[in-house]
Amino acid sequence: MEATHTALVIEVPAAESAVGTHRATLDRAASWGVPAHITLVFPFLPPDEINDDALAAVQEIAAAEPSFELTLDRIGWFGDTVAWLAPNPARPFITLTAALAARFPQAQPYGGAFDETIPHLTIGHDHPRPTLEAAATAVTGHLPITTTVSTIHLLAGLREPGDNWHRVAAFPLGA
Repeated sequence: MEATHTALVIEVPAAESAVGTHRATLDRAASWGVPAHITLVFPFLPPDEINDDALAAVQEIAAAEPSFELTLDRIGWFGDTVAWLAPNPARPFITLTAALAARFPQAQPYGGAFDETIPHLTIGHDHPRPTLEAAATAVTGHLPITTTVSTIHLLAGLREPGDNWHRVAAFPLGA
């Protein structure tokens, strides 16, 4: 089947060993084949609108932000329904998201559902609070997680179970 959605994300493979088993059962995106990540823009453009101009614009934005060291060192919550890891620093994610949203006004983060951009790596969502708390407690034992962020990835796939999401392009951050 052909992809129906795209996303711009920062993949965080260094977090996979800490969150992977929890995401597999508690994060719908993991069931689609999306790796541990921090979202910049989802949904991004429809797959048929990804063209050379769009790719060049994303690359220009990526090149304007230098690569950086990322530490995931605390658990955050959105109400009682989403447990997540907080990135430190958050500023580069906010800067990149704002630049992408300004360049692609038709592709606001989370469809414009939220007023504020809060960068996060989802551990789990929409499960009973005690289940999410148990996962968050288990993940805490793996903190801090430190890695270098150097690339934005454009992913595409279907919003349904199956390992159907794949990388379309990679955009290196600036030096």
